[in-house]
Amino acid sequence: MTMRLSDFDALSFDCYGTLIDWESGISGVLTPWAAGHGASLTPEQLLERFATAEAREEARTPAALYPEILAATMRALGEATGVAVDAAQCERLARSVPEWPAFADSHQALATLSTLYKLVILSNVDRKSFAGSNAQLGVRFDAIITAQDVGSYKPAARNFAVLLDTARAMGVERERLLHVAQSIFHDHVPAKAAGLSTVWINRRTGRAGWGATLPPDTAVEPDWTFPSMADFAAACVAADVT
Repeated sequence: MTMRLSDFDALSFDCYGTLIDWESGISGVLTPWAAGHGASLTPEQLLERFATAEAREEARTPAALYPEILAATMRALGEATGVAVDAAQCERLARSVPEWPAFADSHQALATLSTLYKLVILSNVDRKSFAGSNAQLGVRFDAIITAQDVGSYKPAARNFAVLLDTARAMGVERERLLHVAQSIFHDHVPAKAAGLSTVWINRRTGRAGWGATLPPDTAVEPDWTFPSMADFAAACVAADVT
């Protein structure tokens, strides 16, 4: 049977890359740092190196808070590129998350979707950092699950097990939960392994490479793909009225 967007009762969201423009936020710290030390690295090269270092730190220290992950990532970037990194620079990246901008369409799309579904966050972040981002999004989520709560970082299977337990406690079974995310590596591969239907918000449409996320090590096919949250919300509204 063909699935419809109206077949679901709740949406779970990745935040960074999907709702918050983390690549702009990361670049806003890394690009001036690299340029200030004469490093000939493009913003895309910096994002790719960030992706490798961040994923390694999250796997190595899954219980670390996200600011600690970012500080360690900054040190690793310095070692990998041969560019000097001091404590202040590590702290700058570590505390930058609340400054990362929301995508222009995120607030209104979430506000619209909240009239149709329960909304859940499943994010690789700590509670304090997410609170700063949530203030930008300006939407109340029915549940918020962070890496700090779980004790591990996506793509760990445990994060999606906690998501399913949380949804079930809200009265939403697996087949009525739709996971919405930009990152194939962090979200779609483990979500599909957990038996979830998924929506790919491909914020990098028209851009080569994987940016601040690693390329997936498993091929998966999202159930729907949209270039923006605005397009996704519009499709949900249309599905609800047909």
